[in-house]
Amino acid sequence: MLKIHYEKYFSESFNLLIFQEKSNDILTGELISKCQKKSKFLIKNGIPRFVSGSNYASNFGLQWNKYKSTQLDSFSGLSLTANRFWKNTKWDQTGLAGKTVLEVGAGAGRFTEILLQSGASVVSFDYSDAVDACYDNNQGKGDLFLFQGDVYDIPFPDSYFDYVFCYGVLQHTPYPEAAYKAIFSKLKNGGKISIDYYRKMDRPTPWSTPKYFWRPVTAKMNPGKLLKIIHFYIPLYLPIDTVIKKIPKIGERLSALIPIPCWNYLDIGLSKKQRLEWAIMDTFDALGARFDTPKTLEEVKEMVSLEGSCAVDVFYGSNGIVANSSKIVISN
Repeated sequence: MLKIHYEKYFSESFNLLIFQEKSNDILTGELISKCQKKSKFLIKNGIPRFVSGSNYASNFGLQWNKYKSTQLDSFSGLSLTANRFWKNTKWDQTGLAGKTVLEVGAGAGRFTEILLQSGASVVSFDYSDAVDACYDNNQGKGDLFLFQGDVYDIPFPDSYFDYVFCYGVLQHTPYPEAAYKAIFSKLKNGGKISIDYYRKMDRPTPWSTPKYFWRPVTAKMNPGKLLKIIHFYIPLYLPIDTVIKKIPKIGERLSALIPIPCWNYLDIGLSKKQRLEWAIMDTFDALGARFDTPKTLEEVKEMVSLEGSCAVDVFYGSNGIVANSSKIVISN
C-alpha cells in the first residue's frame, strides 16, 4: 500500500528511493525532499519516519508495542473502544465512508480499527514507534497510511482533512495549545474535529490523587524500569484494591486516600486476566508519560475556541473532557 499512498500523498513533495520491497510493497527506503536539500526521511518496516525513534513519547512506544492488542475490540471481544468513539465524537456512523480522516496519536490502533471499519481513508501517526504496533494490528483492514511524525510539523498541507481525531494525546505534549492549533489547521473548511483531554480534578479521586502524588518521581524514571516495578506490584495489589473499591458507600473515597496507583477497571466486562493486563498497562500509561497537564472544562473550551471554530461542544466524556467542533472559515 505504501507505493499507492506515496503517489496519493507525497509524490509532489518527495522523491522515493526504494531499498527493499516485498509483495509489491516498500519495506525500507527513503523519502527525499524536493524542496530542502539533503532532507531525507527513512522508511522502516513499511512506515515513513519523519522523527527519530527516541523522543519524549518513547514510553508510549514501549507500552503499545508490548500490549499491542490489549485494547482492541477485535481482541477483547467487547465494544469498549467503538462505544467510546461514537459516544464521544457524536459523528454520524454512516458519514465517514469515503472521507479522509487524520488520526493524531495512533497508539496501538484501537481507534484506527474503528475508523477503518467506518470505511474512511485513514492517515494516522504517532510521535513514538507505537506506529509499528498499529501497523501490525491494522494493515490490510482498509485504506490506512501510517507514519511516525511530530504533531507540530505534520507533513500535509493545511485544510486537507475532512475529519481530525485526537484522543489521549494533547495532554502529553509539551505545548498543548500549540498542538491543538497545529491539528486544527489541517482540517478542511466544513470539517469536524474531536479531541479529548484529562480533567483537572478539584477533589481526591482514585485515579488522579495517587497518580499526581507519584508522577514527580515516575515521569523521570527509565520507562523500562518503571514498567518492571508496575508489573511486579499490580498483580499483588489489584485484589486488595478491588476489595477496597467494593466497600459500600466509602470504597471509592477510601481508595483515593491510599497513595498506590492502580488502574482497576471494575464492571466493564473484562475477564480477570484482561483486567490485570489493563491495570498494568494503564498504570504505566499514567505514571510514565513525560508530560501530563490536566485542564478544567473551561480551560479546554478556551483552548479549542479558535478563529474558524463553530458548533463548539465541550463536555465531560469517557476519559476526562471531550471537545467537538467544526471549522467554518468565511472568506472575504
